[in-house]
Amino acid sequence: MKSEGLFDLQVNGYAGVDFNDSSITPERLDHALEAMLADGVTGCLPTLITAYPEELEQRFQALDAAVANSKLGAAMVPGYHLEGPFLNSAEGYRGCHPHDAMTDPDVALVARLGERLHKPILLLTLAPERAGSREAITAFRSMGIVVAMAHSQANYAEVEMAADAGLTLSTHLGNGLPQQLHKVDNTLLAQLAEPRLMACLIADGLHLSPSALKAMLRLKTHDRCILVTDAVLAAGAAPGNYSFAGMPVVLDNQGSVRQAGASSLAGSALCLDQAVRNVCEWSAATAPVAVGMASLNPRRAIASALEFHSITLRVGELAWNSAMQPELQSH
Repeated sequence: MKSEGLFDLQVNGYAGVDFNDSSITPERLDHALEAMLADGVTGCLPTLITAYPEELEQRFQALDAAVANSKLGAAMVPGYHLEGPFLNSAEGYRGCHPHDAMTDPDVALVARLGERLHKPILLLTLAPERAGSREAITAFRSMGIVVAMAHSQANYAEVEMAADAGLTLSTHLGNGLPQQLHKVDNTLLAQLAEPRLMACLIADGLHLSPSALKAMLRLKTHDRCILVTDAVLAAGAAPGNYSFAGMPVVLDNQGSVRQAGASSLAGSALCLDQAVRNVCEWSAATAPVAVGMASLNPRRAIASALEFHSITLRVGELAWNSAMQPELQSH
């Protein structure tokens, strides 16, 4: 089987390299991108998470300089994903994001972050229940940014409002949520019920069980679902201690990444080709459909932003063997 190269909309780091590290170099970035390329990923949106404005500026400038001066950045990185800081700071919803840096949507901040970048911010994740979200979503769309939601407790009306304003995506659906929710009035059902939202899913068996993933695929349909990793620097690396966005995290022998001493997950160690294999092994999709959820669908989800910024993706071609291992044919 042949396919387009895989594309990851949400990747915070890889192979020991943290994209949120303000000291990242072109060489370190290339190390991560080479490892991703070996796993069949020919494009990605490096993702920065919640931080104070000055930290975000430093991190974006460092990442963008690394992309601009790296060997693979021009081909593999069309732009960036900003997850936060406009998220819900309540316990259970905030995840590993620093709650004291969270704030209401700030269009001027995002404009300032993007004005000196070689590559644009193409995707932004927020919580639409925060004050001013409707106007911010409209403004971000006018700036050529696809808007998604996560780390949110938005109700049915707020999700519908966000979709009316132009929000089109659920980031890592089923995560960034407390363990206990109201049985019928909750944001997970609200997002599943909104037909205008595509859903990004982390198929590692930890963020979503195989059964939960299958249920979401049935509700959203495969055409409306995207496989992502939410990988941190521990992906493609050995178990041990790491620093992600300034936070100590631990990758254990079972493949979960958590803040030291915490029970909640802090990103993943998932590789996107493994997500494809997992979906196939769980009989959640056929091989061509699973590959499409990690290649065609993510590109389709950000197509409007790519068109706005006149960006043409270099796609590449993969050949998949009988064990669903990808081999890059062209790039």
